[in-house]
Amino acid sequence: MNIIVAVDKNWAIGKDNHLLVSIPKDQKLFRDETLGKVVIMGRKTLESLPGGQPLYGRTNIVLTADPDYKVKGATVCGSVEEVMEFQAKGVTICHNVEEVLDAVKDTDPDDVFVAGGQQVYEALLPYCTVAHVTYIDYAYEADTHFVDLDQDPQWVMDVESDEETYFDLCYTFRRYVKKEQV
Repeated sequence: MNIIVAVDKNWAIGKDNHLLVSIPKDQKLFRDETLGKVVIMGRKTLESLPGGQPLYGRTNIVLTADPDYKVKGATVCGSVEEVMEFQAKGVTICHNVEEVLDAVKDTDPDDVFVAGGQQVYEALLPYCTVAHVTYIDYAYEADTHFVDLDQDPQWVMDVESDEETYFDLCYTFRRYVKKEQV
């Protein structure tokens, strides 16, 4: 599986359930990488999207501990069988990591992207082998963070783009891989 995330220089990812900044090229990268694929996100991340609606053109899997949670076009799944049955409808609600892993077990791992928030990243990072990181060279005030992959001995950066700018923000696109994958 893949991780896709935008981080600041302190590996912060958000504040008050919002992204720290919207960079058009980062949004385009997210769209290009995930279109037609499986995107796994938490309930708060889903609710932070425009209209609180699932992402168009992707299979959306929402991880929430709330068994009563519902979203238009989604079915709340309480068993592995339900997860598998409703995955084809485009949105699946899972209540734990095991249900998420079962929901994507027959999907090519290269076609699965974990898209946040912090708790979902932390829960699924051990199952991921590639991380697509937009690294923003600025420190924001934030309340959610991602693991600093530069300090994690299991991960190594294998690709970094040239520095780009958006107004006065400098950023790069990085790809990290788990060391056993190198």
